[in-house]
Amino acid sequence: MSEAAISAEGLVRTFGNVLALDGVDLDVPEGTVLGLLGPNGAGKTTTVRVLTTLLRPDAGRATVAGVDVLKHPDKVRSLIGLSGQYAAVDEYLTGQENLQMVGELYQMSARDAKARARELLEQFKLADAAGRIAKTYSGGMRRRLDLAAALVVRPPVMFLDEPTTGLDPRNRMALWEVIEELVAGGTTLLLTTQYLEEADRLAHDIAVVDRGRVIARGTADQLKAQIGGERVEVVVTDSAALPLAVEALAPYAIGEPTVEPHTRRITVPVTGGARVLADVIRDLDAREILIHDIGLRRPTLDDVFLSLTGHATESDADSESESDAEEDRGDGAESPDGQSAAGRKASRKKARV
Repeated sequence: MSEAAISAEGLVRTFGNVLALDGVDLDVPEGTVLGLLGPNGAGKTTTVRVLTTLLRPDAGRATVAGVDVLKHPDKVRSLIGLSGQYAAVDEYLTGQENLQMVGELYQMSARDAKARARELLEQFKLADAAGRIAKTYSGGMRRRLDLAAALVVRPPVMFLDEPTTGLDPRNRMALWEVIEELVAGGTTLLLTTQYLEEADRLAHDIAVVDRGRVIARGTADQLKAQIGGERVEVVVTDSAALPLAVEALAPYAIGEPTVEPHTRRITVPVTGGARVLADVIRDLDAREILIHDIGLRRPTLDDVFLSLTGHATESDADSESESDAEEDRGDGAESPDGQSAAGRKASRKKARV
């Protein structure tokens, strides 16, 4: 087992009367990716902020790259890269100027910062746009520039807080490829996300967080298996046939069926794969139940959360971002440098360095 590059024990953090973290324990071995998965407001961003020294916990301890987060925050900051939920780039500087500025803030010489900026622009496929102001960049380009800025000093540990939220599928996949290259190079990564498919592809291990607690941990396949690894979905042609179809599916189910009368859909957890699907089709046909659609699928993100937490995940449209919600709830809270939450919100772009 590799030494833990990120370790947290019993982290507690409150914002007024809101308990944002309720005893979070985490460990991320060197050179691996931990996906921190949870709905908006679950505590993902608060965890990242504690581990990156932007917030002090009310209780608990944490180390990053072997350095105590509370005792030596400056040392921790020199060893990490952070890309938050929003691209923290200066819209009125060019891509080259943004990266060069970050390098100089890290005390690099102007010459070295310029060279590193050019290198990163090539790596993130932004060289052609190096001289354009960031305001003209697309959302995907800004996210890549933000990630590049977090890598200026080649940190051994990276924190990515919902890096692909709001991106279209093409840009999301492009960013996944960049992240995979970083991990292949030995970077340790803590990734927060609302997308199980993102964690499934990128993470070696996944921790599910809800209401400030880690409620489950394992690989994506292990988490899916907890609620039944496979599901048969049947859509009948006539809603009157739903009771008979449920009866036909009962011998194959390893859990309670879900019936949606308005869509005429029945979903049952099963085991056995394609063989079970073939048997189900034969039994439905023998009962003369007409089928509009049938299929075998793995659990979705909502399936996992509905089973583990009793509620589905919230979409971006349904809930404000966790970071803003936490800051709004805790305007009196202070970071290690004494800045209030309201002040941090106003100066979010400066928080990286």
